[in-house]
Amino acid sequence: MWAPAQLSDPLVGRRVEKERLEALIAAARDGRGEALVVSGEAGIGKSALLDHAVEVAAGFEVVRASGSELEREMAFAALHQLCVPLLRRLPELSERHRTAVRVAFGLADGVPDLFHLGLAVLELMAAGDRPLLCLVDDAHWLDPASSRVLAFLGRRVAADRIALLFAARPAAGPDAPGSLTGLPALTVSPLNDQESAQLLAQKFPLPLDERVRDNLLSEARGNPLALLELPRAGGFLPPTSSPLPTRIQDTFRARLTNLNPDARSLLVLASADPTGDPTLLWPAARHLGLDVALAGAEATATGLAEFDARIRFCHPLARSAVYRAADPAELRTAHAALAEVTDPRRAPDRRAWHRAQASSGPDDEVAAELERCASRAQARGGVAAAAAFLRRSVTLTLDPARRSERTLTAAAALLDAGDADAAHALLATVDSTSLDGFQQARADVLRGRVAFTRPGERAGPMLVVSAARRLAPLDPESSRDCFVDALEMALAVGRARGVIDEVLAAARSSAPAAASPDLLDVVMSLAAEGPRGAVPVLDTVRAVHGETWWARRPALATMITAEVWDFATHTAIAAWLETTGRDTGSPTMLRLGLGQRASDAVLVGDVGQAIAAIAEEEAIADAIGDQPLVYPRLHLAALRGRRADALRLFRAATDADSGGDGGRVTNLHWATALLHNGLGNYPAALEAARASIEDRNLFHVGGVLVELVEAATRCDEPAVAAGALDTLTDHAMAGGTPTALGVAAYARGLVTGVEDDYREALARLAESPLVPYRGRAHLLYGEWLRRAGRRRDSSEQLRTAHRLLAASGAEGFARRAADELRAAGEKVSRRPGRSIDELTSQEVAVARLVAAGATSQEVAVQLFISKRTVDAHLRGIFRKLGLTSRRQLRDHRFGRPTN
Repeated sequence: MWAPAQLSDPLVGRRVEKERLEALIAAARDGRGEALVVSGEAGIGKSALLDHAVEVAAGFEVVRASGSELEREMAFAALHQLCVPLLRRLPELSERHRTAVRVAFGLADGVPDLFHLGLAVLELMAAGDRPLLCLVDDAHWLDPASSRVLAFLGRRVAADRIALLFAARPAAGPDAPGSLTGLPALTVSPLNDQESAQLLAQKFPLPLDERVRDNLLSEARGNPLALLELPRAGGFLPPTSSPLPTRIQDTFRARLTNLNPDARSLLVLASADPTGDPTLLWPAARHLGLDVALAGAEATATGLAEFDARIRFCHPLARSAVYRAADPAELRTAHAALAEVTDPRRAPDRRAWHRAQASSGPDDEVAAELERCASRAQARGGVAAAAAFLRRSVTLTLDPARRSERTLTAAAALLDAGDADAAHALLATVDSTSLDGFQQARADVLRGRVAFTRPGERAGPMLVVSAARRLAPLDPESSRDCFVDALEMALAVGRARGVIDEVLAAARSSAPAAASPDLLDVVMSLAAEGPRGAVPVLDTVRAVHGETWWARRPALATMITAEVWDFATHTAIAAWLETTGRDTGSPTMLRLGLGQRASDAVLVGDVGQAIAAIAEEEAIADAIGDQPLVYPRLHLAALRGRRADALRLFRAATDADSGGDGGRVTNLHWATALLHNGLGNYPAALEAARASIEDRNLFHVGGVLVELVEAATRCDEPAVAAGALDTLTDHAMAGGTPTALGVAAYARGLVTGVEDDYREALARLAESPLVPYRGRAHLLYGEWLRRAGRRRDSSEQLRTAHRLLAASGAEGFARRAADELRAAGEKVSRRPGRSIDELTSQEVAVARLVAAGATSQEVAVQLFISKRTVDAHLRGIFRKLGLTSRRQLRDHRFGRPTN
């Protein structure tokens, strides 16, 4: 009987593809690892190329895994399959990394530390004596948890002897491996006519009628699998517009015709079990009463699957064809048998899933079991798996009240998994009349979260307000929390279009009274009366809740403290966020802390620390498949005053904020105003500062007012400058910090031209940690003195300004000071290029950590890179800085300001 040819035979054509794979293998052999996604339609030969890579990789250790359509909801299923041969090295890992691996693979209880799981797997892969080739076939069917970790690895093997190869269908549609789209890709094209004819002749040496051959070549369209499969239909398929993969499946499905019922049942059973485990298949077959020997022989003879140490289908399309050819009763029977033989202690989730697929109608017992599976999946970080279990649980629940509760829980899980459309569809099935007040409020919150995911959608905050109103008589504290949630959502989506005002108006009219003032009261006071009204309320909150009054709402608290110029508390919140994020493993909290630390570093003029914090935040964002935070990079770019680099970043931030109302808008305006004031482009600074004020935003007003006063003064807009100064003075007086009062004083000097105002600014800012603002006060005073004809006095102020501004990385303002000094007749030597400018952002982060005494392993853990990558960065750092040892790094300041 004819059997399908193995696509791992010598490849026909594919010169470019083979050269690319061979280069990747050679680079990995030399310690220059790389990942590559081999992309193409079903049957195009991706798996054959992976087999070719194995043949080329002589001396490599090879590990393989394959995504499965039926296992996409099982968290870390593919990653576990890939790592099983490597788990013998688990004892060599640190305790933290061992735990991350064991928990993720279900070998220990706990919540996976996704931060360190990827790094732990990288250690497992890099720990061998031989280079490693990792092959992942059908990557478009990877479970999301595995996909994220493998993408993380793919971006971090550059300094290791590791080659990662993924075979996936093109990144479009529901099967796209979204986490892999940022990796290098190789698109596999169809064979040309000559290559197709050569393959056909190679696999079917008997002469073919010329018209039959031409018809086969035409129908196959250069697809190798089609060339091998279509002859089974005689080469003459009826004309159809069906996609080629569907037609190939039809040829696979045709092999089921006239099969013995036992053989057909065995193939269906194999298609329903993605593990390919014979210790499950054969007991399930015996449970169904199949004649195993005869059924196995006949099923093998079809060429669809081989039944050996592992059950393998000849192609994923073959498995799919068999599964889809079965009628619902056959599938239920197969899943019921697999559930019966699956150990409920070792694989409870897979057993529950089979039981669910075997159910023909509602079954509360199975629904409850799926709910328990969802809880386990959620605890292990399998958010997508939890959502899938809960969604299926809903369909099997008979009791209406329990069904409504499970629907809301499933919708929340789908949102957490990033599937807002599915959550929206599920919420649409809820009968609101059957919900109690708490459930209705919960549904409103979920609908608000769905709306929040949609660009330009303003309904989200008001839906959460609706929930807050429902909860007011039932749970006043939760009601107030919902109002704060709505406010934070509004700050993110609706600055310029009045959404914040709507939320605040609703809170004033509907929020239940609090036992003592809280952050909602502070924000409402800030909106109604400005900082003068908000600070007394904030003082009461501090007195009632203690020094960590901000712990429940740190993001909102950082905005409030910045608005009242309370830099010390802002720094304390940033440090708490960072420490807590590291201790708990919360990526959200740690990223927020690093972002705030970077912004703090910009304010004090520690460019090196800002760059290092930004690099670490970007590494974490990359590790979890998210975009890095924008605002700290905006702040740093604005301070440094590098026009081309800053404007490129500003344009990217503008393009990313398609709705125009997002939280970055005011940050962007403020950064633009700061940049252009430093560059002396006062009209551009004035335009940006005005735009920020016109947003009528609650926050970032204090910082941008300083820029507005300077730009308006330089542009001869006295009324604008005076109005901004009045508001700035209110902010400064309310905050009462030396920094706030000093900045207000030099802004007043710009408007009044009174020397005492500049002197007051210098006196108040003398002890301020915000070095760039202190340098600006000296610059403005020096400019005023030079224009007053007091050249000697001006030179003294300008020299101080230049020193402070240059040391703090405020290059635009430093150039202004240098220009003023030259105009005063002074020579200004060009500063030698500072060492920090020679390094990449990740090299700065590595250098600072090593200079502080961290080992390469400690740096690797903190920056989510391999130890070999750290050592490679160090070699680059030493070369660029002319150093030879770690000890010498401690003598470099890396952007730290001097007083």
